[in-house]
Amino acid sequence: MHSPVSRRALVALPLLAACLMLGTSLPAADQKSRIGVSLLTLTNPFFRDLGEAMRTEAAKHGMEVVLVSGEFDAAKQRHQVADFIVQKFAAIVLSPCDSKAVGTTIAEANRAGIPVFTVDIASLGGGKVVSHIATDNLGGGRLAAQAVIEALGGKGKVAILDHPEVESVILRTRGFEEELENQRKTKGVTLQVVAKLPGGATKDRSFKAAEDLLQAHPDLNGIFAINDPSALGAVAALEKANRLGQVKVVGFDGMPEGKAAIKAGQIYADPVQFPDRIGTTAVQQIRKYLEGDDVPTEILIPTALYRKADAERDPALKR
Repeated sequence: MHSPVSRRALVALPLLAACLMLGTSLPAADQKSRIGVSLLTLTNPFFRDLGEAMRTEAAKHGMEVVLVSGEFDAAKQRHQVADFIVQKFAAIVLSPCDSKAVGTTIAEANRAGIPVFTVDIASLGGGKVVSHIATDNLGGGRLAAQAVIEALGGKGKVAILDHPEVESVILRTRGFEEELENQRKTKGVTLQVVAKLPGGATKDRSFKAAEDLLQAHPDLNGIFAINDPSALGAVAALEKANRLGQVKVVGFDGMPEGKAAIKAGQIYADPVQFPDRIGTTAVQQIRKYLEGDDVPTEILIPTALYRKADAERDPALKR
């Protein structure tokens, strides 16, 4: 068991005593612990919600979240972390732009003695991460496969709009393919993945990738898009090709625009994530760690499959 006195408190005691003797107050940096957060992007509502949840939870405990984003640029994210290190933040939270390249960045924070946490996307490149808090992306990928099987009656041809640079998507795709293979063996499903193209996790790039898919595979029956921007790009390509409804789309996220597309029948279903829970849980784990408590090395939050019937009952879509 750890002592009720935190590691940070032990470090602060000499400074506190000196300030009391001199009749001065503690410096601002010691009155409020700061958490430096660099997310993959802030153009996606998922990450905006995650960041805001972190800010809200931190504020409840007198902490401050400084929120920035790498916008898919690993070099930019590395510079952001360097700034956090120079400013001696209490902790750093990353949603890596590149799961492998981020290892050297994490190692730099390790050398500076600053604890690093990851959210949504894990590091695959080394360095010590205290705790990873994320969606159960492997399980979510399996749910996505179940939705495609359901939509297509277990047969046909399906393609994947991928983004293999990040660990979360690697897991989604793996879960999707594993579930298809499992159901081929156990339930006679004959669905086949005929193509996998990078969509960059963005609507514009996925639109172009989906156009390529439709041209190369005119008999395509379904598309699994690894997030909602990718799914919406696929929807736009299907609309342009007059094939919307003929090719079933399953996304991943549950962002408002994606849910609206599910309600409209443009996307069949989404495994939905809970970014507010991820952000809140991350700050709670940081607080526990800074107070000297043990924290789990990984916390996974399950997804839930969201279909048209769920969208029609969703009060957020009735405004």
